[in-house]
Amino acid sequence: MDNGQLNWIANFIWGIADDVLRDVYVRGKYRDVILPMVVVRRLDAVLEPTKDAVLKMKANLDKAKIANQDAALRKAAGQAFYNASPFTLKDLKSRGKAAQLKADFETYLDGFSDNVKEILQKFKFHNQIPTLHENDLIGALIGKMLDRDINLSPLPVKNDDGSIRLPGLDNHAMGTVFEELIRRFNEENNEEAGEHFPPRDVIALMADLIFLPIAAQIQDATYTVYDGACGTGGMLTVAEARLRELAKQHGKEASIHLYGQEVNPETYAITKADLLLKGEGAEAENFRFGSTLSLDGFPRTEFDFMLSNPPYGKSWKGDLEKMGGKDGIKDPRFIIEHAGDPEYSLLTRSNDGQLLFLVNKLTKMKHKSKLGSRIVQVHNGSTLFTGDAGQGESNIRRWIIENDWLEAIVALPLNMFYNTEIATFIWVLSNRKASHRKGKVQIIDARDGFERLRKPMGKKSAELLQEHIQHITDAFMAFKDNERSRIFPNQAFGYWRVIVERPLRIPGINPRNEYSSKEIKQLLQERGVSPIAPPVIRKRDRTTIEFEPDPNLRDSEQVPLLEPGGIDAFCRREILPYAPDAWIDHSKTQIGYEINFGRYFYKLPKSRDLADIRKDIFRVEQATTGLLNAFLGDDRR
Repeated sequence: MDNGQLNWIANFIWGIADDVLRDVYVRGKYRDVILPMVVVRRLDAVLEPTKDAVLKMKANLDKAKIANQDAALRKAAGQAFYNASPFTLKDLKSRGKAAQLKADFETYLDGFSDNVKEILQKFKFHNQIPTLHENDLIGALIGKMLDRDINLSPLPVKNDDGSIRLPGLDNHAMGTVFEELIRRFNEENNEEAGEHFPPRDVIALMADLIFLPIAAQIQDATYTVYDGACGTGGMLTVAEARLRELAKQHGKEASIHLYGQEVNPETYAITKADLLLKGEGAEAENFRFGSTLSLDGFPRTEFDFMLSNPPYGKSWKGDLEKMGGKDGIKDPRFIIEHAGDPEYSLLTRSNDGQLLFLVNKLTKMKHKSKLGSRIVQVHNGSTLFTGDAGQGESNIRRWIIENDWLEAIVALPLNMFYNTEIATFIWVLSNRKASHRKGKVQIIDARDGFERLRKPMGKKSAELLQEHIQHITDAFMAFKDNERSRIFPNQAFGYWRVIVERPLRIPGINPRNEYSSKEIKQLLQERGVSPIAPPVIRKRDRTTIEFEPDPNLRDSEQVPLLEPGGIDAFCRREILPYAPDAWIDHSKTQIGYEINFGRYFYKLPKSRDLADIRKDIFRVEQATTGLLNAFLGDDRR
């Protein structure tokens, strides 16, 4: 079936919403009815040929008093789902009384297998039935779904002479129609589209960044692809298609299994429904409902490829409380051993948990396979620099870079997503870096390569065409240092955060006397701000003198890990010339990592030519003189 026919089917279903639901539902709520009804109608059509076999098996199982009937009923249906009610949608169409139709429709829905009932539950479809019943719309809705001009069955509709009137809709085509409907509904609700529907151009770029470097190494093997914030599953399905395409180009037949987790009930339902409609019922069992952070659906599973567009700028305080609070959390994903610290914390601020989704993926990497694991994830700019040394965000960057997992970071154009205008960045990671990438990180500036949309979609006003995606992937694969692509050693992003102390000086106090901190604070309050005075000695022995530090003069500095001569050389050059009595408290030194993107691609503005400046000044003088003449007139004489 070609795209024109598929679009016609999508248009027909789209029109049902206006025909049936207008004046009862606002447009933004059409999806609450249409999407689950499309699922119900498709499954009803798929199950129709084996309906009698299912009912017969159900009767036999009941007679034998067998409680666990699921496997037998699936086998009788020939599918990964079934409906054991006595009805089909065609049976319900003939019901005359609204009350009886409502009761029978609910019985029909309750007759589905548990995996379908879970989808309908997450859609909250049962909540719509009272509204549909009160407005006498159940029959009209079923009638539209059974319209003779549309065929949602995998079997063709034939004329009396045996010729095909309407072709069958195979699983792939049905999935395409369903995804088109999802896309349209998301565009209707632009304010939430970015949460559930990452733009396909960005996903296409992510798929290339994750797969192209290993395309020639793909084998006739099984590969797993995981998204811990899968939304409606669009990122996974695009990734699956791209991996399959690259395998085919290299003469390989890859077996691909998708895994995902989603916390929003409706989008979770859409993902599982989409897989069922594509005939991938077994694959649908690989998806989990709930928060990835507080309820990891795959605690002992490792994956070949992982990609996500996690929520950013979103609080994870609720998850943190479920996990025991910041002081009580023991999750081995987020409290690890690193750099000699047995309780190295990767916990970020509670108002933004986006980097924790990346940490979750890194704990699911394969370390024994030939390809290891590759990860691509979208973040906003705060992940590059937020958090001081020793804090969660910096600790995550340090952990990643010191393990040499970060391959590249790509800066995307502004206004790429439906629900945000802010700067976004794609992180590319691997635990099997190519030899020429080891110990290095590539930073790519792709902010200027985009096409402006004629009509913005929400806040998305820019898109990546294939040529833009090609330019980015070419730069990534070339791994060269130029004005758009910079290559840095890992340590270039690290620094020591050092505490600079200066001695406490209190006029009139014998500096050799020792005072407690409480006594010193009291003396300072009594005498106010000191003029120059000898430093207060905290401790003295035969070889050294230790001064009492003045907390009001305490400062901190960031010393690059690549600083020639290290901390001491930095201190001699940058601190002691201006504060000769200062010293570094090495017991408080911490290592941090940040990625200052703007610094790597900053260009000094070109100076204007002096001749041009002179001309501008002359023009301004002439203009002001003319205004002055007009204002003063002959009075100046």
